[in-house]
Amino acid sequence: MADYILQAEGLTKQFSGFTAVSDVSLSLERGTIHALIGPNGAGKTTCFNLLTKFLKPSAGEIRLNGRDITGLSPDAVARLGMVRSFQISAVFPQLTVLENVRLAVQRRRGGSFDFWRSKGVLRDLEPRALELVEAVGLEDVADVTAEALSYGRKRALELATTLALDPEIMLLDEPMAGMGHEDIGRITNLIRTAAQGRTVLLVEHNLGVVANLCDRITVLMRGEVLAEGDYATVSKDPRVIEAYIGSAGHA
Repeated sequence: MADYILQAEGLTKQFSGFTAVSDVSLSLERGTIHALIGPNGAGKTTCFNLLTKFLKPSAGEIRLNGRDITGLSPDAVARLGMVRSFQISAVFPQLTVLENVRLAVQRRRGGSFDFWRSKGVLRDLEPRALELVEAVGLEDVADVTAEALSYGRKRALELATTLALDPEIMLLDEPMAGMGHEDIGRITNLIRTAAQGRTVLLVEHNLGVVANLCDRITVLMRGEVLAEGDYATVSKDPRVIEAYIGSAGHA
């Protein structure tokens, strides 16, 4: 019997009479990498924001490890071990790579950010912060401010700060958006490494990345689940082919 970490049933979101997501049911098996894909306007971002509690559903239920989290806030869900990233890199530009990661490590402790504490206290956090910096391949720029990093390296830094929270499940919103070819392979490998011992849900437009990285895929179309399965299955589904080719044809 499958062990599901995150489940949604009948998820629906309406905006002033417009239904952006309609009766979506989704189950993420623990320890897998699951993709949410679909053509533009399919409802992926709305569904993602519902799952991460940045939007309140009009109907439906969301469960994390069997617990109903439908009415919880994003920060409450994060404390339960579900952490998300954003399409736009969310780092502190004036802080160094190491300082960004160290702040995230401090947040994981569950207390304040310790701005008034001694440098000795902060230094105690550096071994873990350095470990994470090295894990995403940024050790050579640990003392460089985030604003000076390339786009791909900023996304790697964001992944390090996400991992600093030690999430049980990570939800990544278009992690390859805006990246050049040279960065895509590196970030794909980082996500694969980060997923060890965790569950990952990602929204992604790059179907090559999805094929290479994901165990299971849910395809949305007009706010509804169109197909679900591994890449070999969904890529051959006539409805999925029509959704993508038809979308491209009307662009």
